[in-house]
Amino acid sequence: MKVALCQINTIVGNFKYNEEKILKYYKRSINQNADIIAFPELSITGYPPQDLLWNDRFINENRNVLDTIAKETTIPLIVGYVRKDGGKIYNSAAICYDGKLQSSYDKVLLPTYDVFDELRYFTSGHEPRVSKIPFQGKNITVGLQICEDLWDHNYDCKVSSIQKELGAELLINISASPYHKERLRKRRSIIEDKVKELNIPFFYCNMVGAQDELIFDGQSIGVSDNNCLIAYGESFREKIVVADTNADKEIGIDIPSKLEKTYNALCLGVKDYFYKTGHKEAVIGLSGGIDSALVASIASHALGPDKVHGISLPSKYSSDHSLRDAKDLAASLGIDYKVIPIQDSVNEMENTLKPYFKGYEPNVAEENIQARIRGNILMALSNKFGWMVLSTGNKTELALGYCTLYGDMSGGLSVISDINKLDVYALSNWINTKHPGRIPKGSIEKPPSAELAPEQVDPFDYDLVSPIVDAIIEQGRTNIDLELSASEKELVEGLYRKIRMSEYKRRQAAPGLRVSTKAFGIGRRFPIVNHFEN
Repeated sequence: MKVALCQINTIVGNFKYNEEKILKYYKRSINQNADIIAFPELSITGYPPQDLLWNDRFINENRNVLDTIAKETTIPLIVGYVRKDGGKIYNSAAICYDGKLQSSYDKVLLPTYDVFDELRYFTSGHEPRVSKIPFQGKNITVGLQICEDLWDHNYDCKVSSIQKELGAELLINISASPYHKERLRKRRSIIEDKVKELNIPFFYCNMVGAQDELIFDGQSIGVSDNNCLIAYGESFREKIVVADTNADKEIGIDIPSKLEKTYNALCLGVKDYFYKTGHKEAVIGLSGGIDSALVASIASHALGPDKVHGISLPSKYSSDHSLRDAKDLAASLGIDYKVIPIQDSVNEMENTLKPYFKGYEPNVAEENIQARIRGNILMALSNKFGWMVLSTGNKTELALGYCTLYGDMSGGLSVISDINKLDVYALSNWINTKHPGRIPKGSIEKPPSAELAPEQVDPFDYDLVSPIVDAIIEQGRTNIDLELSASEKELVEGLYRKIRMSEYKRRQAAPGLRVSTKAFGIGRRFPIVNHFEN
């Protein structure tokens, strides 16, 4: 039997687009002699639909599209959709063939952690079950699953084992599983553990593409009953992956490095965010620093250099080498480059505020005037020309509040907000191994600085601080867990305090692209008013 796993890129709420794509890939799979053709979780609606699920017209349109697709079927098709019954809605998989919907399977395990909130919308399927699907004049028993049903080691209900007991001859899981680092390794490990235990083949079909903050990597796989990897879909690309149940030899696959996967994920995230929101061009404030250089490189790759505008916005504190680095970066990327000096605007703003600041020493208020003028100029360009502003802050800065509201935080998308400062350097160096000299040496080697005051440098030792911040945010570590010395404990307490006190800033930040196990955004929900000390 040949199982086609169609890892496709859908758009939430664009039913016509999704319908046409499903049918196109269905017909292509038939041409590849597939016997069963599977599509990802909620392919018809796009994933995640969130509160659109409260809209009856949305649910009805989803069902109308399913009926249209079903009429086109000959051989069995499995596709994710929303099923409504008796006022309850289910995250379901339809089984269609011979021109009609034959049966449905309702997702049993509904995740309610990190970015998932499915119990808000869906009713759980009553119990795991199996489905009879025609194959060569007889029926084959398939254990159909949806995403979280695979991860049943976290639940009392063991979906895969129950399906094997019910006679399943193979398991097919359709998923919309978001990417983060090491995701393929974890998925593959749990699938191989199940195959080893149950001795039946397992086929996993995952969505590809980006939706708001989430990036889906595809990487659909097939594992034979003797636990060999027999099919694999490349990451971050639409693909029909055909797996033959008769195959029994391990295939060789080329897994990109972590840095390459992160870069490809961010490029896909930017590309899809622009395409699906209808934007065409990006504008970026180029400081000459490493963060804006990395964002510009990603945007240029994702959108094309002719769609990216780099703007230098120097004040009297901007160094000559920063301006050179910004100009060299724009030249190496082949993007549009303009210089808009801001010092006159800064002087005007300072003069306006002078009577009100009289008697007070200059501090961060004056420094942030520069950042906010830059933000205003970028947003004005955005309004005038329809360019989307890409903000350039990294995860370490965003965690500690080392960023300016309505200044460098301005934008429609925060590209590297889930990349810590050390990874910014690592990713930039990796880019230069692939494209020598793309990111100027000066941007990488000079001490990081906001250049808002004389001889200013960032007030953090990132080699020390970034890993600690990641441990706090991504692993939920505390002072006790970290086993710190007295001096280190004082440092970490200060970092905790900065993270807690900056929550109000992050609540107003542009959406960011998630590539770690815990990103700022929908998967991390802390109160702004919070007096709890770790």
